[in-house]
Amino acid sequence: MIPQEEIEKVAAANDIVDVIGSYFPLKRAGTVYKALCPFHREKSPSFTVNPGRQIFKCFGCGAGGSVIRFVEMYESLSFPDAFRRMAARAGIRVEDEPLSAEEDAKLKLRRRLLSLHAEATEWFHRNLLRTRAAQHARDYLKNRGISAETARSWKLGYAPDSFSAFCAFARENKYSARELAASGLVTWKEETPERVYDRFRDRLMFPICNGQGETIAFSGRVLSAEAFGGKYVNSPETPLFSKGRVLFGMHKTKRPMIDARSAIVCEGQLDLITAFEAGVCNVTAPQGTAFTPDQARLLKQWGMEEVVLCFDADAAGLKAAERSLPALLDMGIAVRVAEMPAGHDPDSLIRQEGAEAFRQVISAAPDYFDFQIDHFTRSPDASAPRAKAAFARKIAESIVLITDPVLRSAVVNTVSGRLEVPQEQIAALLKRQRSAPRTEEDPEPLQKAPPLSPAIRLLCQLIVSCPEARAHFLAQPWEEVLSRLPDGELPARLLRGNHITPEGTVSLAALSPEDQATLAGVLDTSPLPANPGAIALECWRDLERRVIAQERAALTARMRQPGLSEAEVLRLQKQVLDLTQRHTHITRPLSPSP
Repeated sequence: MIPQEEIEKVAAANDIVDVIGSYFPLKRAGTVYKALCPFHREKSPSFTVNPGRQIFKCFGCGAGGSVIRFVEMYESLSFPDAFRRMAARAGIRVEDEPLSAEEDAKLKLRRRLLSLHAEATEWFHRNLLRTRAAQHARDYLKNRGISAETARSWKLGYAPDSFSAFCAFARENKYSARELAASGLVTWKEETPERVYDRFRDRLMFPICNGQGETIAFSGRVLSAEAFGGKYVNSPETPLFSKGRVLFGMHKTKRPMIDARSAIVCEGQLDLITAFEAGVCNVTAPQGTAFTPDQARLLKQWGMEEVVLCFDADAAGLKAAERSLPALLDMGIAVRVAEMPAGHDPDSLIRQEGAEAFRQVISAAPDYFDFQIDHFTRSPDASAPRAKAAFARKIAESIVLITDPVLRSAVVNTVSGRLEVPQEQIAALLKRQRSAPRTEEDPEPLQKAPPLSPAIRLLCQLIVSCPEARAHFLAQPWEEVLSRLPDGELPARLLRGNHITPEGTVSLAALSPEDQATLAGVLDTSPLPANPGAIALECWRDLERRVIAQERAALTARMRQPGLSEAEVLRLQKQVLDLTQRHTHITRPLSPSP
């Protein structure tokens, strides 16, 4: 935990008006400064900066705090990273506090993984530029209009068609098998875990960077139509990389997006690179085909007012747009859809007709709901009452996601007029959508956390309130166990984070607003047990039993699949037996009953 006196020293050295004014203009209003809030949509400025108290406050959305808190929110940084950035700005040297053995090991692993990814980036890049084996990769880039200068700017690379070339390079540079496994740059077969193989083979390599420009993962594009596997292979989840929380190119395109307050969303890396190099710089790309809630939250924190989706104009592209909508609307971000000319994506349109043609497509992009209606009205049966009713029901599923009541009312009015369906009927459909029970396919509202099981509620309570119990959990294989539980992410974040008070408990103030809200409910409704140490032991045993039961059920279901060989059945039976024995061992009481 950063000492309070250090936080106060850094905050005092950074004038809040100067810092916030470097991001966007502030207008003086008496003794304070005002601006449109960067954290929510508004027409009249309610964002206030008070130089006397050195605080900011938005009276529209409630955001507020010190200069460090502003940088944390605006730049989407952790508090320690925001603190260090402000310390560096003021020329203050920050003394690193002593770390626990576990924290020190994690920090060292993270540094090693960042170093490995940096060296891998350079190695892949040298392969692309210099090796004879990469000629077909260079030819591919040339055919796509990507110059050598652009390839250097984005550090594009080539992974050789080999199972061991990268592994050999990494080992020559003294990286251990544990570090290689944690990096996600290698893979292995279950039968031979001691042997690792290059994950990326004969692929064009795109480094994926964090906001500071450090490589944290890779995306590899296939170069041969006959190659096995998907068109793209991405790094798996690692200590550095969480796919749903990163946007490709964000280290280059974040500032242009903030300045434009608008993001153009491309489907592929080459689309983004071509647009950026052509001067259309407020572009981004999710790591999949649709936005996750965390990615949408990033855009909201960067002040995005609208997103223009540029997915392919085929069935898959339309589906991707539909899947992106809930996350974006929940953040209050307006969504438009740019329909590319037939046979074009952003990359080909810019290369063949120029950046201005692409800008015109973006400028003409209709609102998402108008786009959906346009597609429907072009269908042969658009005038049929049954088809119109079915489409009205479908579009109501999207309208109900709009959180802004004024915007929702405007959309209802537009849909009603264009479909020639009375507003009262649209309103009735929306009411039905709100009251309908949710299915497994229906996402929960993003502002509501999923309910925690009683065991996880107790686990969170013990982690937050009892240092003895927290120490016990940290001594267990908690990452492995919690990663296999659907509601295990919150306690994992609590154990993973460094939010400890001098008394040894967890500081709620250092947690995210969502986690604070969830934990406040847990602590408010559940008093701490009288014997937390003993309860912690039994709580952990219960979680282990849950994980074993899930694994056993999955193996049993797999054994029922037809076509398994006798050897495979015997292997699965042995695994089930081993799990049953482990479950029995955990179920036994810790001490004889009286």
